[in-house]
Amino acid sequence: MARVHPFRAYRYNPAKVDFARALTQPYDKITPEMQDRYYASDPRNLIVVEKGREFPGDSPRDNVYTRAAASLQAWLADGVLVQDSLAGFYAYFQEYSVPGAAQVRRRAGFIGLGTLEDYEAGVILRHERTHAGPKADRLELLRSTRVNTGQLFMLYADPQKRIDTLLREASSASPAITALRDEFGVSHSLWPVTAPERITEIQRVMKGQNLVIADGHHRYETALNYRNEQRARAGGAQPDAPYERAMMAFFNAQAEGLTILPTHRLVSDLHATAQQCFETLRTGLAPYFDLRSLSLDEFRSQFAVDRSGSTRTIGFYAGHAASGASAYHLFTVKPGVDFEGILPGISPLQRELDVVLLHTFILEKILRISPEAAVRQVAYAREMREAIAAVDCGAAQLAFILNPVSVEHVMRIAQAREVMPQKSTDFYPKLLSGITIYRLDS
Repeated sequence: MARVHPFRAYRYNPAKVDFARALTQPYDKITPEMQDRYYASDPRNLIVVEKGREFPGDSPRDNVYTRAAASLQAWLADGVLVQDSLAGFYAYFQEYSVPGAAQVRRRAGFIGLGTLEDYEAGVILRHERTHAGPKADRLELLRSTRVNTGQLFMLYADPQKRIDTLLREASSASPAITALRDEFGVSHSLWPVTAPERITEIQRVMKGQNLVIADGHHRYETALNYRNEQRARAGGAQPDAPYERAMMAFFNAQAEGLTILPTHRLVSDLHATAQQCFETLRTGLAPYFDLRSLSLDEFRSQFAVDRSGSTRTIGFYAGHAASGASAYHLFTVKPGVDFEGILPGISPLQRELDVVLLHTFILEKILRISPEAAVRQVAYAREMREAIAAVDCGAAQLAFILNPVSVEHVMRIAQAREVMPQKSTDFYPKLLSGITIYRLDS
């Protein structure tokens, strides 16, 4: 089924550059402020490639993509980027705390190359839809640079944890070849896995796997598009060609350390006051939900990451002016609610998702926000405090607070060949771009 391959990664040369000053978060998580900070950090920072600056005078010969390619070539020539001498996989460990929590978690996976497969083959599965804009940008960058700087975040299922055992053994045998702490306090460590018997065992275990894309849907489809372009030029598939593969990080969905954060919803441009919206929700949801008003501390406790999947609850905040001192409200699904009746035409797996219940029932049927209008009226916030602050400052009228989706449910959705609504999952922490680099023309 899944075909994975060792490779000789290009990595930043620690004799030339400090890892912590050179590596970045994935491109889609880089804010303008982060972009400025990365540019100021070091002229060899990966930001020049990952998400370079655009200028008014850009032309076909001098633009964000050509500058990215030129920077890579200069770094290779100067020894800033060097290729490892042995092909292998790379054990990749992260230690982190969930934002707002103190408990330290550890996530372990490995980086390698994965053979690109069309979705129809059923080997690599998605759980989200993609949009054309980001793919066009990433494709142009890939055409210009012919490198993968970031890893696709892939899930597999191995209850026996055979690869996890190998990775622990590899990480205990020698010091890490890369170790740093990023700006979010996440520790990243990398070890080479080059022993032939370990490479063979990893490939053997992975051969029986389906892979689920946890993060990186746009980049995966960009890699497919680039592969198809190259196949057309070559007159057909070339199984061993570099463009038939992409750099991926593989994590066992049944191991410890995987965390999904929720993405909360902000609603604006309603033709009603916040008080009127609250009354509409209270009345419309009464047959299906119990309503409780809580203090802020009680409210926060209902949405801890470790409570994932424990109850069907949706939080609501419209500011203190809308509903008095107890402004934080919890809508909890009543026992015995007929979800098939209130969500007709929705699959049983989708009906189990709070985000589907919010969009398809609460927003669309109670607040009368159509899917088309939601594109304009609904925004997103990862942290609860960010969502509450958006209402308090008038940037949004309403905030809906969600619990995270479980990893198990993501796997079930993907394996059923279904997709979740946009921004249903936020795997945390992100994989650092540039910790390994794959050159497609090497």
